[in-house]
Amino acid sequence: MNTSQRKRAFMFILITLSLDAMGIGLILPVMPDLISEVNGGTIGDAAFWGGILATTFAVMQFIFGPILGSLSDRYGRRPVLLISLLAMTIDYIVMAVAGTIWLLFITRVIGGITAATQSTATAFIADISKPEEKFANFGLVGAAYGLGFVLGPVIGGLLGEFGPRAPIYAAALLGGLNLIFGYFVLPETVTDRIRRPFVLRRANPLAAFKSLGELDGVRRLIFLVFLYEFAFIVYPATWAYFTKEAYGWSPGMVGVSLALFGIGMAIVQGGLIRIALRHLGERRTIVYGIWFNLAAFVVLTLISNGWLALAFIPLTSFGAVVTPTLQGLMSQRVGDDRQGELQGVVSSAKSMAMIFSPLVMTQLFWAFTTESGPYFPGAAFILSALIMILCLLVFLGPTRQTAA
Repeated sequence: MNTSQRKRAFMFILITLSLDAMGIGLILPVMPDLISEVNGGTIGDAAFWGGILATTFAVMQFIFGPILGSLSDRYGRRPVLLISLLAMTIDYIVMAVAGTIWLLFITRVIGGITAATQSTATAFIADISKPEEKFANFGLVGAAYGLGFVLGPVIGGLLGEFGPRAPIYAAALLGGLNLIFGYFVLPETVTDRIRRPFVLRRANPLAAFKSLGELDGVRRLIFLVFLYEFAFIVYPATWAYFTKEAYGWSPGMVGVSLALFGIGMAIVQGGLIRIALRHLGERRTIVYGIWFNLAAFVVLTLISNGWLALAFIPLTSFGAVVTPTLQGLMSQRVGDDRQGELQGVVSSAKSMAMIFSPLVMTQLFWAFTTESGPYFPGAAFILSALIMILCLLVFLGPTRQTAA
């Protein structure tokens, strides 16, 4: 693969990952109206079904992340990515015309499966990256997500003015265009040298955890990814509720703050992480990120002025160097023939956090904002700060092999 081909393929992967984040953001603003349209009921009923749909999506990602990652180790990254993009495009079209809640449920099942290709996409990046490039390139993965996270809700909100189904058609269009782009520019990176037989036992997410856990230090780092993501999900899980309760923010102001946060993440993971890695090294970069997030969570509970919170939220993204650096460390400890399996397990660890964290964080917010209990809207952020302390203990604790 020459330099030009590599750049086009890399761009396709970043666009694919950005569209994953953007696709979710595109439909988030219209999901309450869409659910109410197909199922009736109150906004509370819509929230109930919305929670079920979101959890279903995360469960499918958890289950199918290792499966698709292992399939890509056997049959190649290209067929897995392109077939998944085709399925995702069709899924959005079906979702756009769905007339029942159960058809929406099925589309979220399929959507979660196709979104599990994140593991294959990151494995592709591992395939084409030199060992010293992996940390920075995994940072670009986070930047792509940050960009999608910024653009998705903005575009979805604007298109939502034309009806709750308009953003879903837009998501289908973007997916279809990216499929065509990928068909022409995406090469295959799995050669006979690194091709690995597909074994269902390894594709089982729990079995894959066990298999990779046999490698020195990898099990601990995967557990650290789960803990870190569990804490970090406090933002999407409670931010809209917390800022409305604490600062009286409107949905528009919440959207602005999330956009600023996404821009900050894109800057940090797209560029500043390279500076941190160059000056601090992998180990100290992770420690810095954990400490920064711990401090940010505590500070957010102490800010009582909404404008100060709005100014502070972009700064919280400066701690978003942990996950890409962890991915780089683990990628270096795993053979070329297991990159897909590794990224599948990492994807499942994140999905597991996405399954449980929103339930815990939102229930904690509810418990500390009811009239019958103590009042502290920022309780979920304190829990996240405590989890960051646990992250430090896990990362810095004694191991058979050092983390860097």
